[in-house]
Amino acid sequence: MPQKLVIIPTYNEIENIEKLIKNIFSQPVDFEILVVDDSSPDGTWTLVEQLKKDYDDKLHLEIRPKKSGLGKAYLHGFKWALDRNYDFIFEMDADFSHNPNDLIRLYNSCLKDHFDMAIGSRYITGVNVINWPMKRVLLSWLASKYVKAITGMPVEDTTAGFICYRRKVLETIDLDQIKFVGYAFQIEMKFKAFQKGFRLQEIPVIFTDRTKGKSKMSSGIIKEAVLGVISLKLKSLFGKI
Repeated sequence: MPQKLVIIPTYNEIENIEKLIKNIFSQPVDFEILVVDDSSPDGTWTLVEQLKKDYDDKLHLEIRPKKSGLGKAYLHGFKWALDRNYDFIFEMDADFSHNPNDLIRLYNSCLKDHFDMAIGSRYITGVNVINWPMKRVLLSWLASKYVKAITGMPVEDTTAGFICYRRKVLETIDLDQIKFVGYAFQIEMKFKAFQKGFRLQEIPVIFTDRTKGKSKMSSGIIKEAVLGVISLKLKSLFGKI
């Protein structure tokens, strides 16, 4: 039976994390969960510690000393997973913007359809976003179009953060060379997988904006994504990626 790990980075997600963990464990597929918490001041990690008692060896927790970016939290989780025997490794937000029911669809894309990377896509069948202001929807959609045009990736939702990786993708990418920490991290991972010839598939999902907790979006994250794409493309042209 393939081993499946869902990585969830957290920072001040105490309002969401228990419900999300229980929802994932209620799925008909046997997932394990790794919460990577950046020492949340609201005590998210203490709640996860309590929940671990109910789930034996299926719920795992890694606590980092401080908040240092989504990308670094995922890289920590990827390396943790690669040190163990997981075959499929997932990225997922903690705020219910990603529906846990869609985990199985991403998993089946890799397991049954033999793709190397399955992307939960907001834009592959139009615009499937709920509760975002129109300005933010337009910014996100245009950003993905911009990234696709610059990089040449056949991906409509280039900043998506709901993903299933086959283990070999993360083993092949040099994780120590990943440079970006915000939305550009998601772009960089997809671009490097694409450059290395892995098969990517987008699975349509409905993205629902958080109803509890606070968004971590910032202007710095957006700037990193815009400028980072140009850097990635230039490096690829000179064989440095």
